[in-house]
This record gives sequence, C-alpha cells and structure tokens, in this order.
Amino acid sequence: MKIEKNFDFLKFESKIYKSWENKNYFKPKKSKDPYCIMMPPPNVTGSLHMGHALTFTIQDILIRYNRMKGKEVLWQAGTDHAGIATQMVVENQLLKKNIKRKDIGRENFIKEVWKWKKKSGNTINNQLKRLGSSADWSRERFTMDNVLSQAVKKAFIDLYNAKLIYKDKRLVNWDPKLLTAISDLEVNQIEQEGSLWHIKYPIDDKNFLIIATTRPETMLGDTAVAVNPNDKRYKKLIGKSCKLPFTDRKIPIIADNYADPEKGSGAVKITPAHDFNDFEIGKKHNLKFINIFTEEAKINSSCPKEFVGMDRYDARKKILELLEKMNLLFKEEKQLMVVPYGDRSGVVIEPWLTNQWFCDAKFLSKDPIKAVNLGKTKFVPEQWKKTFFNWMRNIQPWCISRQLWWGHQIPAWYGPDNKIFVANNLNEANKMAKKCYKKQVKIKQDDDVLDTWFSSALWTFSTLDWPKKTYELNKFYPGNVLVTGFDIIFFWVARMMMMGSYFMKKTPFKDVYIHPLIRDEKGQKMSKSKGNIIDPLELLDKYGADTLRFTLTALLNPGRDVKLSEARVKGYRSFINKIWNASNYLLINKCYYNKNFKFNKIKSPLNQWLINELFETKTTIDEYMKKYLFHEVANELYQFIWHQYCDWYVELTKSTFNNKNEYFEETKETAMWTFVEILKIIHPIMPFVSEHLWSKIFENRNMLINENLKNYKKVSKFNDSQINIHHLIMIITKIRNLRSELNIPYKKLISIDISNKNKKTLKFLKLYISEFEHLLKTDKINFYISNKIVPNSAYLIIENTTICVYLKDIIDTNEESKKILKKKEKLITEHREIKSKLNNSNFIQKAPENIIEQFKNQEKSIKSSIEKLDQIIDSIK
Repeated sequence: MKIEKNFDFLKFESKIYKSWENKNYFKPKKSKDPYCIMMPPPNVTGSLHMGHALTFTIQDILIRYNRMKGKEVLWQAGTDHAGIATQMVVENQLLKKNIKRKDIGRENFIKEVWKWKKKSGNTINNQLKRLGSSADWSRERFTMDNVLSQAVKKAFIDLYNAKLIYKDKRLVNWDPKLLTAISDLEVNQIEQEGSLWHIKYPIDDKNFLIIATTRPETMLGDTAVAVNPNDKRYKKLIGKSCKLPFTDRKIPIIADNYADPEKGSGAVKITPAHDFNDFEIGKKHNLKFINIFTEEAKINSSCPKEFVGMDRYDARKKILELLEKMNLLFKEEKQLMVVPYGDRSGVVIEPWLTNQWFCDAKFLSKDPIKAVNLGKTKFVPEQWKKTFFNWMRNIQPWCISRQLWWGHQIPAWYGPDNKIFVANNLNEANKMAKKCYKKQVKIKQDDDVLDTWFSSALWTFSTLDWPKKTYELNKFYPGNVLVTGFDIIFFWVARMMMMGSYFMKKTPFKDVYIHPLIRDEKGQKMSKSKGNIIDPLELLDKYGADTLRFTLTALLNPGRDVKLSEARVKGYRSFINKIWNASNYLLINKCYYNKNFKFNKIKSPLNQWLINELFETKTTIDEYMKKYLFHEVANELYQFIWHQYCDWYVELTKSTFNNKNEYFEETKETAMWTFVEILKIIHPIMPFVSEHLWSKIFENRNMLINENLKNYKKVSKFNDSQINIHHLIMIITKIRNLRSELNIPYKKLISIDISNKNKKTLKFLKLYISEFEHLLKTDKINFYISNKIVPNSAYLIIENTTICVYLKDIIDTNEESKKILKKKEKLITEHREIKSKLNNSNFIQKAPENIIEQFKNQEKSIKSSIEKLDQIIDSIK
C-alpha cells in the first residue's frame, strides 16, 4: 500500500461517489426493519446554500448510520416545482428575448418551463451529491411528475367531495406585481421607518373621532370605527355613526375589545376588505366589505371618481393633501413599522379580498394535534411542540389557489352558470356537466394552479406511488424522522401531518427533528446585504465534503443557532489530517487486519484499554444518535480518535514497535482492527475519507458504505487495564504540565520518583519505564512503596501515586515560583475584570451575544489556568 501525505479530496470524492452509485449502494436492501427519511424537496430553481448543507448532512448521517445498522433504508429524493420561483426564472429568460408570457400563451409557456427544467433543473441534486448525499436517486421524484400529479388530483377531488375544499371570498396576501395570492412564507416582514397619520372622522359639525393609520388610502374602504366597550371616553358614542371623509357614507361606531384604549386615540378604523384583523371584526359585526383595489393595487370604481385608477401610493399622497386642506389631518408621527414585502417581487403585499380556493385546515388539524399529544409524533427539541400547537390551534382556512400558469392546474371546470365540476380530466368533467344540464354544454377549466405547498403536503406518500398500494408505501410509510428548519413547521410539517393523517390514517413520521439556523460567527443572520454569506460550494472546493460535514455536526447544539466561520471549517481539517496520519503510522509499522482477530483474548494492558475505550465510545454514540445529539456524536468521535487513539495509543505503542516486545504482533493486529472500527464509526459523518482509507486496507472487499456497524460489549476482565492506563496517562499529563509551567527545556532530562503503597499499581507502572523515558525525557526513574521528601523538588499527587520531580540543577525553584506567582496575579486581575463585566446587567443587555459568550469562555479558561498554577505552586517543596 502506498503512503500518501494527505487526502486529495478533489481527486477522490467524485470517483468514490460514482462507485457508490454504480454499485447501487443507495438503494434499499431487503431487511426486517425499515428506515425512511423523506428528503425535503429543494426548489428545482435552487442552488446549494448553508441551510441545505446542514439539513442534508444531518439526513445523510442518519441514513448512512441506519444503513450500516442493517436496516432497509430509503432516503426518498426529489425536487419541488416551486411555482412562483420557476415561473419567474423562465419569464425573465423570455423577456431577455423580448418575449412576454402572455404573447406565447399558457401551453407554449409550460413547454418553455419543461425545457428549462430539463436543462437546468438538476443543479441542486448534483450539488447535493458533492456533499455526499446517499439518496436513492433512481427513485427521484418531481412534484410535477405524472404519478405525483395524479396523486394531487386524487387528493383534491377527495377533499372537495368531503366538503373540505371549497371556494370562498376571503382576504389573502396579494402580490400586485405578480398578480397572485402568495403564502405567508413568501412574505418578508421588513422593519422600516414610516408615518402614522392621525385623521379626524366627523361625528357632527362640532365633534369628531381621531383615528390613526399607516395606510390612509384604505380609509376609502372603511365600514366602521371600533372603540373599546370599557373606554369611558366613547361609551356614549357606541351605536352612533361618523362621516367617512371623501364619501357620502356614514359608518357606525362599534364596541369591540380589539380596540386598545392605551393605543393611540383608542378609536380604530375598520377596513374589513384590506386588513386581516379587520376582516374578522367585519364578520363578527356583520359589516360591509368594500374592496377598493384592482389586482394591480390601483383604486377601483367603488371609490370616489377623483381617486379611481390611481396607484395606491399616488392616492395616499392626494388623500393626505386633501385631508390637510379640509383640516381633517390632525398630525403625522414618524415611527418604525413592519411592512410586508413579496420575497420574489419586492413590492409591498396587500391584504386583498378575492375569490379563491380554500382547504378546511381547522378540520384537518385535529388528527395531527392528537398525534402529537399522544406522542405518536415527537418534536426534537421538544420546545417546538409548543410552537406547533400554537399554530395549529389558531389555524385559518388555507388558501390553496395561485394565479400562475406553472403548477398543478386546479381540476375544476365551470359550466355556463358557473356551476363547478371537479374531475380528473376534461372528459370526466364533460360527462358530469352533461348529466347536470341534460345536454352537452361548453365548460371551461379553472385558470388557477394549486399552491406549491399542496403537492408538497402529499410528499410522504405520493412519492411512494399513492394511491397505488405499493410495496414501498406499505414498507416506508410512516417515515422515521423528518429533518427540517423551524420556519416551515406550519407551512410544510403541519400540512404533511394533515394530509398524511387524513389519507393514510397515520401521522407521516415518528419524529420531527428541527435543526437550528446557521448564522455567521457573530451570531448574525446571513444575508447578501450584510455581505456575510458563506458559500458551501466554496468550502467544498477548499476543504472537502468531510471537513464541512464534520464541522456542521460538531456545531449542532440543540436549541442554539450554529455560528459558522471559515476558520472553524479550516480548524476541523486538521482532524481529517490526524486520521490520515494515523493510517500512515499503521502502514509504516506494517500493521495488518486479521479477520479472525479475537479482541477478548488480547494480553497487553494498553491494547485491552483501547478495546474497551472503543466499545464505550460506540455505545455512547448509539445513545446520542437515538436522541439526535449530533454534536455529542462528533465530540465522542473527536475525543476518542484524536486523544485516546492518536495522542495516547499511537505514542504508547512506539516503544513496542521499536523494541518488538512480547506484544509486538498483538499490537499490530489491535491497532489495525481498532482503526478499521474507527473508519466504520466515522463513515456516516465523514464518508469520503473513511471510504478511501478502507479501500487502501481492503483492496478486494465490499465498500465501507455496505459494512455492518456492529455493537460490542465491554470486556469486563479488561476493566483493571482501563483504570491503570488512565492512571498512567494522568501521571504523564501532570508531569508534562509541570515541565511546561516551570519552563524546563524540552531536551533537559529529569529524574523522578514514583511511589505507591499498592504493589500491583507500582508493578504496572514499571511496565512503562520506556514510555516514561520517551514521553517525559527522563534519565532516571525510581519506584518506591512509600515516598520520601527531597529538597528542591516538585511533588504531584495523582490519586494514590506520589510523583517527585527532582529540580536541583534543573531550574531555580525560587525564581520560577516568583514567575508563577506574578503570572497568577496577572490572571487574577484579568479574571476580576471579566467577572465585573459579566456581572454588569447593562453590559449583558447591550453587548452582542457572541461577545458575551466570548467573555464567558475567557472567564472559564482563566479560572482553570489559575487553578493549575496553584497546583504547581503547591507542588514545589
């Protein structure tokens, strides 16, 4: 086997991935126990960002881990047709050729979208492959595929027939640029400075009510003014009316608890057709709903002629000018406010009253709520259960129609009198219409398409070929876990639970793992405007997939956002190098894998210690994986591989390999057997480097991805060796620390006495004289049953062992003691200053989170350093 300096990930990653794919290792292997994760389908327009990198790394870890546990694993891949996003991409491409969508018509436009999809729609999947995602790509689905489209129609028809889908006139988020309703997730709430205008609404010639509004143009649609029933100022006015400026309408003054007496004047204008809260009040008080806008947010004909046809902001300007002339503008206040913008169009969204298709989410939410209450679906971390309940118990009808061309066209046709026929296809709808009208009539299909989230809500079973009763549907529904971000708990998670519970009579997944957000190193949200976006593709080019994957895993602390920086990724590259160097150490020393290796028969205390440490690590990792504590898994791997294996085992075996003692062959076998087990346990997180090293050890064997991750019990007869090796490590560590703090030159040899009343312990320590000499640079080691006091020495007590380090002629103990005391005083001053800051409530309230965390870490580190110095001072006699 050739010894290589490092892992050339750019050379090997794509080759390894192709081998996995070509050998069909991503496909489910028949097994009693199924394990399924439904990949949240990225938008077909998408490109890999850090959020993707995090969520797909987590999923791939779970998939690879459970595959190696011998389960029948399906990671169902696919992409979402992303209605608005995709339509905009293709429209913009056509506009570059001076072609408008409406010029070529719906049918030709859809053809253009499919062309684009064929050419560019696979970008995100190719990037996911670079990350190492081991999904079964042969089963890849697209939400506009024929099978999924049939599932969408079936679901729509069944829900319509059950009266759970219906048409209604309600308020929606309306995008006046894209001319469609959009979901809350497609609305960006942006804080900006604006004005609050206080306007007088006359009651009679002398009296008036003052209302305040940030949108004065909407006053044209006011149909009431609300006051709190307990507000003494307005009690006498309840039931009376006031005059709406610019109109000849009088609007009632109503009593409603929605009006807050402490806010503004306490009187609130009610515009039921243009405000979500006012909409509910309008229904409650049976008020008129007056729509004042066209679909392009221009003033419509229901308003005074002087404003008709004006853009909403031009109308606002004119209304304010006229109010001032009429002496009805009381005052203007500047203030910060949150304004809704369309995330695709960039224009302000209007609550707009329009005829749309709705789904009865209230009814469909009952079973998911019950499932979570009964523990059939668990949220991890559990705190998200509260968010889920809060949304579900206050759920509103779900607007499922969109005024787009790209998407699942609603399977509803209209007769001459607008009677609705919901059917699978035109032929079926014609038959229904003929039966209804007793003759053949012309019918027209609804132009609208379904909300993208509607097809996504069916994802957990439509991808398994529902409504057909397939093997996959029976085997993999419900799935084991859904991995996603908190921002789509309502939009996707809850809706999948609604649809799964309704159509499959089972909640679609047992666990919902909500991963944290990825922020920059200062805890700031990543955005283009801040210039702090970290591109995962650049990190993959610089450091490789394994380094990025391990970094993300190590930072995945539940309940805390991931603070990522390139420096962190770069830092973890050294861990890959450490593993690589360990493999080279084994090759140099001609270690080999014995397939008949009997770990429970080994004799060397060091090898016995390593075996039990490995088994403990594997058991702990299994427990953490069950609880989705990925950062703990990464930490266990790091501690065992870096410290136990590379730092201690490698160092402590050098004398065995150099001197070829009685444990020489056993150590060569143990070192390699354990390293092979290391490759197995790191594979779910670091698949590429582990697979490559595996191929160097086993040239003609199955690939690592296909290996079983077995569990082993600790060997009880090795327990004493574990205790003794831990003791040995502590002794070496303490003496090394002493050398460092006392500034004893590295090449300066020291003499030590080791004493312990326990003869067995003393006998064990004597076995490692050559290791003491090599690691501590000693020229003389004495072993005693009882310790003796030697002047100009340092004493260390480690459990029941006393170590005497001779310092005479090595250093000036008085001088070094003074230096240490001076160092300690400096640290105490620093510690006091940091504690003072941390105890300052003003600092804690104003300082950024990352600065506070930095100070806390400094405080712990300095405190630990002071304690170590105290131990050194106490040790010098």
